[in-house]
Amino acid sequence: MHFSVITPTHNRRQFLPEAVASVRASITAPLDITFEQLICENGSTDDTATWLREAAKQDGAPVRYWSQKIKSLPGPARNTVIKHAPAEAWLVPLDDDDIMLQRNLFHYADLIQQNSSAQWFVADFLRMDQERRYLPGEDYYAWRFDSPTDMLRAIFKAEHFIQGNVCYSHKLFEEVGGYDETLPMAEDLDLYVRFLLAGHQPVISPHISHLHRFHTSNISVGVDADKHGNDLREIYDRYAQELGKQGIERP
Repeated sequence: MHFSVITPTHNRRQFLPEAVASVRASITAPLDITFEQLICENGSTDDTATWLREAAKQDGAPVRYWSQKIKSLPGPARNTVIKHAPAEAWLVPLDDDDIMLQRNLFHYADLIQQNSSAQWFVADFLRMDQERRYLPGEDYYAWRFDSPTDMLRAIFKAEHFIQGNVCYSHKLFEEVGGYDETLPMAEDLDLYVRFLLAGHQPVISPHISHLHRFHTSNISVGVDADKHGNDLREIYDRYAQELGKQGIERP
């Protein structure tokens, strides 16, 4: 079993080394699995590229990266590196300012062994501030749903959302066409909506996948309820016919 951790990065030299170190610190024993981190250096203007050249030479789990001079949207940045992942890989997104917990990949691998037909998995995560201090009352906890339709209904009512706390098969990723390359934000939620529309419900795990960092340069800074509502409506309109057939109303 092989895992490819997917990380686009842009001008996050301050935080990226901790994200990489957290993946390399993964403990997967006693399961016999392999893992790597695939990084898209997305038009950075700081010294991220220089640091990555050195990081790729260091001992530990492999770090492979691809640089592009002009910054692209999140969707193509993610697709750029995923095309280099093995066809049999399990894909695990990790933002360049977040920290993966040491047993995250182990818990996903254990679930995969227990659920041979499942194609994606969702876990809980915790939030921290810029200095890695835990933020009480800001935990994210995944919900269990009876069907993909029930999960879609909760998503478009803005009752439930999913970020980088997932693991999905390369096969499923290819089946639904990968990340949308035109969306400026919420490309991950758009992908998960297509997973659900294809009939794939995630297996929920109670483990903690990662620490999500809140800081002043978060991409999501300024995303309030109105902005999230606009993102939901844009995604809904893309799949309105299929969603309407399932009785899911436009947000």
